Amino acid sequence: MSESGGEVVLAPERQGRILRELERREAIRVTEVAAALQVSEMTVRRDIDALDARGLLRRVHGGAARQAGLSAAEPGFLVKADREREAKAAIAAAAVGLLSPGMTVFLTGGTTTYQLAQLLDRVPGLTVITNSLKVAEAIQLAGGSTKVVITGGERTPSEALAGPVATATVRRLHADLCIMGVHGISPDRGLSTPNLAEADTNEAMASAADRLMVLADKTKLGVVSLAAICPLSAVDVLVTDASADDSELKPYRAAIASVVVAPLHASNPQRKP
Repeated sequence: MSESGGEVVLAPERQGRILRELERREAIRVTEVAAALQVSEMTVRRDIDALDARGLLRRVHGGAARQAGLSAAEPGFLVKADREREAKAAIAAAAVGLLSPGMTVFLTGGTTTYQLAQLLDRVPGLTVITNSLKVAEAIQLAGGSTKVVITGGERTPSEALAGPVATATVRRLHADLCIMGVHGISPDRGLSTPNLAEADTNEAMASAADRLMVLADKTKLGVVSLAAICPLSAVDVLVTDASADDSELKPYRAAIASVVVAPLHASNPQRKP
């Protein structure tokens, strides 16, 4: 039970809610958060102190304020869709060339996977299992022979479906390949996302597939977000864009079997071991 007799809200979940609220507003007050979560103000202050120590927000008098460049923030789908458009399109074009007819593919939510979804009609006979409403919509609009299975679950700001329902569905299935978009990918901390429920669902997809392909533009490299998905050693293929230089890619090439660098002004990806 919580301190006020309600349902227990564990520290990671409390802290995730604090960060999500700071995506909606510039600042929050301790009293508001304590009332919403049915915990003491001292508990909320400890959570804020912990997040401040990690650089995920700024502690201010009576509450917390949004941190500039917050790596654990979870912007909405439309906000993210406007970022790195050229890079995401190049990555999607490279990734679709790595698919084979008849594959069964897990495709996670995200704006880069959304770009890929629009190209899947080029590959005949695909079955796509997705937790993304936007991905499912893009596949339907593109036409072609692609079959779509939607997991169900709770809707997130990135228009993905996550949580226990989505995760339980995924764990009953199997795919040849999981294609994952991420908020961050780090040599030391692996793949991460600001959404705790989405992290669990994405990890389930990776575990239920024979291979894992990650789509991440340069701005995702080195980023560590709130919730870990899986270590870098779980990744079989990384597709990124050519704005990342050799020094940035060196640790990923050392840990991942195949790193594909998608050129920004050409049609063919560069495969670099």
